[in-house]
Amino acid sequence: MTIRLGIIGAGGIGELHAEHVEQAGMRLAAVCDMDKKRADKLAAKYDDAAVFTAVDGLLKTDVDAVLVALPNHLHREVAVAALRAGKDVFLEKPMAMNTAECDAVLEVVKTTGRILQMGFVCRWFAPSVAAKRFIDEGRLGQIYHAKAAFRRRRGIPGLGGWFTTKAKSGGGPLIDLGVHVLDLAWYLSGMPKPVRASAACYSEFGSPMELYTYTDMWAGPPRLEGTFDVEDAAVGLIRFENNLTIELNAIWAANIPPDTLKDGIILLGDKGGCYVNHMTGELRLVMEECEHVVDITPELPETTPWVAQLMHFAECVATRTPADPSPEHGRTVQSILDALYRSSEAKREVEVA
Repeated sequence: MTIRLGIIGAGGIGELHAEHVEQAGMRLAAVCDMDKKRADKLAAKYDDAAVFTAVDGLLKTDVDAVLVALPNHLHREVAVAALRAGKDVFLEKPMAMNTAECDAVLEVVKTTGRILQMGFVCRWFAPSVAAKRFIDEGRLGQIYHAKAAFRRRRGIPGLGGWFTTKAKSGGGPLIDLGVHVLDLAWYLSGMPKPVRASAACYSEFGSPMELYTYTDMWAGPPRLEGTFDVEDAAVGLIRFENNLTIELNAIWAANIPPDTLKDGIILLGDKGGCYVNHMTGELRLVMEECEHVVDITPELPETTPWVAQLMHFAECVATRTPADPSPEHGRTVQSILDALYRSSEAKREVEVA
């Protein structure tokens, strides 16, 4: 049986997911967006995709599952409604606005028995998959420190729109970009329990918005009449139960030359280390072999992570198997984000709840 999928949110990320639904073995059966023109435009690319402007209308149809690609403040509300309507859910990152909202979603997952998979796409890139295999085979030994960075030279998204409005986004690059590399570094490091976090957040480019010069703008163009009340840069350090530390940098407007923006994940282990960059496809490892220190650069297969994560979701829906990344993973990552924001406000290290 082909799984019938409904996409809720026809913006940029919804469009990106829609391009890969068929390759993942599912059928795009419906599109929902409050902007009917945008929903019509996306649905027109796919045969027989129904169009809705209200979520409850889509949830009354016979779709098997939904993919939630909405602004962050709508994640909890729509995920809960879909689960209660008997639909399995693919939920884009972040899981919600805070851990309390994550807990509300988790409770409904448990009571309904539905599948919920988190949209942590960085886990599915070829360098990430290969790095995980090396790590699981013990080639790096005990990972004790990770550096995770995701920075743009001048790339504040949707200036003045929901991305830069805290009530709708929950924050700036920390919850937008940082969530990706934070999850990946934590995942590759074995997912130990976080215990404490320290952070500093900065907002340097939001006032006045008309003076901000940009090189690119996801979800643009700027809305100068809008709001900018989030951070545009964040740095942090997270401590875990097994003494792992993760250093995190998430910046929307890093005023440095582009060739110095070496983003990705660096993992330090007692037997070896590695550099993973999901964006450039790089994986480089350093370890000891036959009493020599050797550099290893694996040849990686051509993969499409957007397809891979949806294929996994489709399999979980069909077999009624819990998804990975799980909603519990989403909740843990959110708990770290919450602690980082609290630390920045308090100007001290805080406990991760």
